[in-house]
Amino acid sequence: MSKPARTSIFAALGAIALWASLAGLGTALAHVPPLLLTGIALLLGSLVALPLSRFDLRLWRVPLPTLALGIYGLFGYHFVLFMALRYAPPVQANLVNYLWPLLIVLMAPMFLPGVKLRAVHVIAAGVGFAGAAMVILGGSSASQPAPNAPLGYALAALAAFMWSSYSLLTKRVAAFPTAAIGTFAAASGVLALIAHAALEPRVALSGQDWLLLIGIGLGPMGAAFFLWDVALKKGDARTVGLLSFITPLASTCVLLAMRAEMPSPTVLLAATLIVGAAVVGTRKG
Repeated sequence: MSKPARTSIFAALGAIALWASLAGLGTALAHVPPLLLTGIALLLGSLVALPLSRFDLRLWRVPLPTLALGIYGLFGYHFVLFMALRYAPPVQANLVNYLWPLLIVLMAPMFLPGVKLRAVHVIAAGVGFAGAAMVILGGSSASQPAPNAPLGYALAALAAFMWSSYSLLTKRVAAFPTAAIGTFAAASGVLALIAHAALEPRVALSGQDWLLLIGIGLGPMGAAFFLWDVALKKGDARTVGLLSFITPLASTCVLLAMRAEMPSPTVLLAATLIVGAAVVGTRKG
């Protein structure tokens, strides 16, 4: 395996590890309106670009089409996902949202010249999604019927398409430094706060809330996006997409650890499917 490929895999796993902590941190901030949480976290996350750029703000500059793509990915995805969670049962909506790793694998030939799918990619993607579905549905209780659930599911599917297409399109626009993700995050954070002011009630934040927000901003909604960009720039989008199926599994394991609970047989079987799919799908031979 080449050095760029190894760098891509380690960066993807780093992003996945940070995203795994998001559910646990988000649970502790469940009382904070989601758009307010997103806006503050993205603004804090943009600060990660400062050391990456060695405080040279010229590295934050990108052409307007590239900035539009960044806002589409960071703000658009989170906004549509949160709207989906308003209308559909959260567990099922989250499952639909986790179509995005599958879409990255399957849409790569449509967005990236010279990329082709082999049968092993399609099979591994299907097995990985089955494992992700088991993780999400296996630990859930029955949801109450939601009258607007179809709209919520449609929005969750749109969110999945937005994140997967953003991830692939970053390889199609003019090359930009990873530090420019700070520009995407800052602009998206401002838009999220505007949306919060228009759509959500105002709340007072405690000192503990701010500490948790800093953790989310610098980690799963900050450094994770920069690692994700490195993973996509250095490696094969199909490999990165397959590795992404680990995210719901890792997130579930973190929540279980926080509650001092043992994983169920369903989670263990899902782990086997997801890890197996990732290993098989990333092999060249």
